[in-house]
Order: sequence, then C-alpha cells, then structure tokens
Amino acid sequence: MNNNFWQKKNVLITGHTGFKGSWLTLWLLMLGAEVNGYSLELNNEQKFFKDLFLENNQNLKNLSGNLNHNEGDINNFNSLKKFVENVNPEIVFHLAAEPLVLNSYKDPLKTWNTNVMGSLNLLECLKSLNNKCSAVFITTDKVYKNKEWFYGYRENDELGGLDPYSASKAAMEIAISSYRESFCGNHNYQNSNLLIATARAGNVIGGGDWAKDRLVPDIVRSLSLQKNILIRNPKSIRPWQHVLDPLYGYLCLAKKLHECQFNKKEDKQLYASSFNFGPNISSSKTVEDLVKEFLIFWDGSYEIDTGISEYHEANTLNLISDKAIKYLGWRAKWDFQKTIKKTSDWYFEVNKGASPFIKCSENIREYNNENF
Repeated sequence: MNNNFWQKKNVLITGHTGFKGSWLTLWLLMLGAEVNGYSLELNNEQKFFKDLFLENNQNLKNLSGNLNHNEGDINNFNSLKKFVENVNPEIVFHLAAEPLVLNSYKDPLKTWNTNVMGSLNLLECLKSLNNKCSAVFITTDKVYKNKEWFYGYRENDELGGLDPYSASKAAMEIAISSYRESFCGNHNYQNSNLLIATARAGNVIGGGDWAKDRLVPDIVRSLSLQKNILIRNPKSIRPWQHVLDPLYGYLCLAKKLHECQFNKKEDKQLYASSFNFGPNISSSKTVEDLVKEFLIFWDGSYEIDTGISEYHEANTLNLISDKAIKYLGWRAKWDFQKTIKKTSDWYFEVNKGASPFIKCSENIREYNNENF
C-alpha cells in the first residue's frame, strides 16, 4: 500500500458512510485516490463519517485524494445507473448493505431487497460500462452454512444461512457468481472489461463503530457511563479482527483484479472469484474473552445476561484464508491482543476529546508501515 498504484485511481464506493466504508474511504484518500461515494442520506447513525469528513473540512484538505460524496439508494436503479455512468469507475467497492443480524429479523424484506436486489442493480449498471472496471463486492463470513464446528470454512464450502441477514448474503454470493458466469466474458452479450470478485470477512472491530446491538460499541457505551457491561452469549466464539486487516485484503484484491485487466498472462478466473479474509486462528476467542481483554486497557466490569436470546446466533464460526495468503500475499497483521489494544485506545482517546480523524490516520500509517 506504499506504492503509487492508487494515485488518481477513479474509485466508486457504495456504503462509504458506514463503519468499514468510512475507514476505506479515508485509506484510499490517503493513498491519493479519487473516491466517489454513494450512500443513503446521512443520519445520526453516520456519526463516524461525519466526524472524519464533515465536521472539519480541513481534514479533507490535508489528504492527497479527493472525495465526491453523493447520497442515494442502491435500490433505486435509475438513480444508481445515472451515478455509475457519470463516475465511470475503474475500481468499485460495494459495501452498501443491511449489516446487522438483529435488523434483518425486524425487517427481512428490506434486508433481502438491499443485499440481493441492490447488488444486482449495481451489477447491471456496471455491465453497461465500456471501460475496464474491477469490482469487489463485500459479503460476510456468515455466507457459509454454519455447522457449528471449530474447523474453518473455505471458499468452496457450502453456502447457507438461518437468519435473514446470512441467507441474503449467501444469496448475494450466488447471484454474483451467476452474473459473472453469464455476463463477464468474450461473447457478444458479455462484457470482457468487467471483473468481479467477492470478499468474505466478519466480526470486524475498531474505532468508530457506534452501531446499536454490536458488542464493541455496547462495551464502550457502558464504560463511558461507568456501568457494568452486559454481555449475552459469553461462550460464543468469533474470529475477531481489526477493521484494517480485511480492508487491506479488499485493496489487495482490487489491485490484483485491475492488473489482470492489462496482463494477458494473469488467470482472471482465479482472481475474479471469492476470497476469505479472516484472522489467524489464535484470534478466535469467545465474547467473554474479548470483554476481559478490553478491560485490561479500560477499567470497568461486566455481568452475564442470563436471559435467552429471542433470535438465533451462531456459536462458532472460523475462516480459512489460505487462498488470499497464497495468491494475494495477504495475511492478517494485527493479532487479537493488538486489535483490542488499538480499538480500546481509539475509543478511550476520542472519549477524552482526541480527533477521530487523527486517530484513524495514525492507525492507517502504522498499519501501512508494518511488515507481516
């Protein structure tokens, strides 16, 4: 990420105002990219994005890239098509989605519409472009049919999902695969300039996540108010990783796809496929382990919620990322302890008045400069 590849690259990000989208936007701007963002109208849930880019316009002036912020709904095909045609992107990151399992239970139709039909709308828009375009569609580790075993899932394992969120993301993977097979190629009805990959990661944490019903934001809210942290499903195991790790994977994958466009010797089908971006197996810890680690850096206490959850949640989920390691040279840089330390430090310092922009920039620069 320290070379000049991203300088002046014309990039489109859907969902750029979300947690991962905001981090990715900042990283690309620091690398000198021309970022065109497309997200729903801003509301109180986009506090992180506002803190980074809107509350202090001087932040943008200090970056080498440029941000073109636009508001729109990926479910509105005509509006989305007009935007995509105007941008005419070289590289696309599709992050716009309904990201929360609990919300998917409350509004399953919206979840399915956004995660599946919204993604198909974007694919249909990209299909009509004439320039070379490489697209990375972000799904989740929850696309796999979870058999509740400790073994990790590989990209060719069975897809599925019990809850509306997981099922809609698995369906999104199937739809993208079908679209790629049908419309990317050299036949008359296909577009030979379009390459599409999917990226699977999950349980991503880091500074700036303020969403409801997510573990780290709930921890921070409790600690800030000097209340006990209330945790449910304390023994559930998750592959925790800092947000910069999967984002680094997305950047590596997009770069490789773009290079494939101009190198006939590259195996396009290998890279225009699905990739896991999970942490080392040592970062698979229980919810209670994460809370205890957090409390090493921030004084507080916790208690177990003994109530029975109304909704299904997986107990164990791990990924195997050998494909990304072998073909992209990617691997997770920050282990579990460093991930929690960096996350805890971000919230603790911001809670005392530090600039979210400065904290994020410091994290990105440190990550960029570290070797594996």
